[in-house]
Amino acid sequence: MPSQGAVSGQNAIARRWWVLAVIGVVQLMVVLDATIVNIALPSAQEDLGFSDGDRQWVVTAYTLAFGSLLLLGGRIGDLIGRKQAFLLGLVGFAAASALGGAAEGFGMLVAARAVQGVFGALLAPAALSLLTTTFTEPKERAKAFAVFGAVAGTGSAIGLLLGGLLTEYLNWRWCLYINVAFAAAGFVGGLLLLPRTVRGGARPAFDIPGILLAATGLFSLVYGFSNAERESWSAGSTYGFLAAAVVLLALFAWWQTRAAHPLLPLRILLNRNRGASYVSLLVAAAGMFGASLFLTYFLQSSLGYSPMKTGVAFLPMIVAMVFTTVPTQNAVLPRVGPRPLVPLGMALAAGSLLWLSSLELGSGYASHVLGPLILLGMGLGLVMPCAMNVATFGVQPTDAGAASATVNTMQQIGASVGTALLNTLATTAGTDYLAGREPSARVLAESRVEGYTTAFAWSVAIFATGLVLSAALYRSGRLRPQPGPTADTAPAPAA
Repeated sequence: MPSQGAVSGQNAIARRWWVLAVIGVVQLMVVLDATIVNIALPSAQEDLGFSDGDRQWVVTAYTLAFGSLLLLGGRIGDLIGRKQAFLLGLVGFAAASALGGAAEGFGMLVAARAVQGVFGALLAPAALSLLTTTFTEPKERAKAFAVFGAVAGTGSAIGLLLGGLLTEYLNWRWCLYINVAFAAAGFVGGLLLLPRTVRGGARPAFDIPGILLAATGLFSLVYGFSNAERESWSAGSTYGFLAAAVVLLALFAWWQTRAAHPLLPLRILLNRNRGASYVSLLVAAAGMFGASLFLTYFLQSSLGYSPMKTGVAFLPMIVAMVFTTVPTQNAVLPRVGPRPLVPLGMALAAGSLLWLSSLELGSGYASHVLGPLILLGMGLGLVMPCAMNVATFGVQPTDAGAASATVNTMQQIGASVGTALLNTLATTAGTDYLAGREPSARVLAESRVEGYTTAFAWSVAIFATGLVLSAALYRSGRLRPQPGPTADTAPAPAA
């Protein structure tokens, strides 16, 4: 008969895996929201009657609020408690989603999307930091990050599939209402399963100058790249905001070395493996989001796929990512560390996009898209979970929210940079292709494909850069807390 201690231990283990299920559902909601609304936009535009020029604000309102407030959201979780931040974020995100689904005009929809971004910036770091502090035993941690990384990496493709289904068989409003169901499940699970964080000692203080500098700097950075996508890199508003971002973020970094209660303690960034992971996530997000966007365009405009069929077309990538992630995180990463795995993933992703850069107007899905998709899934299955795991490895519990927020910030900035840069390059390539040609229907279609393949070719360069940087920055060998002044002072188990 098992002892009481053994039964208690088994219950604790089972409880942790239920916590992972709750966090996974919430993470899926946050990630897929970046793409599920894109599928619904044409229907929403027709229903609410806003212009093509206004359409981008439905996306930009969310990304601006989300990207600029992530560091603040992560620190709030550290200061008020991760469970409290998690539940508050869920309630706010669900309420904003319901408001957006019921929108009667353009202004109401954009306001709802901005509020979604605000509460998403509180929710996303809380979810990742809860995962970090719940799973500290190396083998369990590897399995947990395998699941979490698969969800984070495939959420955008799932959003395309789910958005297509809801828009085609219900209507665009359900692409927002569906978040209420996700949030309700996450709230009940979080309320029952997550331990309440109890803080002792003096009341925590907020780094007000750091908050202002980080929020305005990140806002300027995300807006600058979004503006480059809408207008051009040479527009005054584009380089004005980007220049302001550089100044503000430099001031933020300087202030963090002097603040009594820094918003982002620099010890989080100065750990070598963790810094390498942040760089890898930034580069991978830039290549991944840009590439998936243009592959979506190719499937719909060149192959004539419906939104739902486009989502289904991405399923092989999702399957490949899951089948790569699970054994890698469980068996390989604990033995060899991240240095051989992340560069290999970058190489596979670069190879898949090099393959896609040979697409032509007559290319078919089975012959020219399926293989690269599987290869891309394998590459991302190596990069994303490994980098996320290492980015939060050995962090002090009091810094878990800030470290998790930095993970999300790198992904958000990478996505904004990649999308803006690749969209500009694709547009320029398409315009150059039309020069001197009769603009017939076929020539116009060929010019679009020229733009897509140019974006894929530049994505190869992005992932190749990630390969070089990750190979140079990661330490060799298994993960262990690094001694010295740049390491976190709290002990952490070696994976």
